[in-house]
Amino acid sequence: MSKSEILKELLKLTAEERQEVRLRLAELDQENWLDAGVLTDAEKALIEERFRDLQANPQTSIPWEEAKARLLAAFQR
Repeated sequence: MSKSEILKELLKLTAEERQEVRLRLAELDQENWLDAGVLTDAEKALIEERFRDLQANPQTSIPWEEAKARLLAAFQR
């Protein structure tokens, strides 16, 4: 199946099926996601720095739902 055929078939999937595809793609790319060419070297360095900080200070993290709520509240003004 060609890439264009796959892309056409994606349009036929339900939201749940698309989520399943996203998860599978993430699973396939998990080892190399920082090397996918999407991020600059500075962005990669920032992510790595923040990750090291999180590992050193896990008590400073917040759950995604809380972070999302804060962001939505800040940008809905």
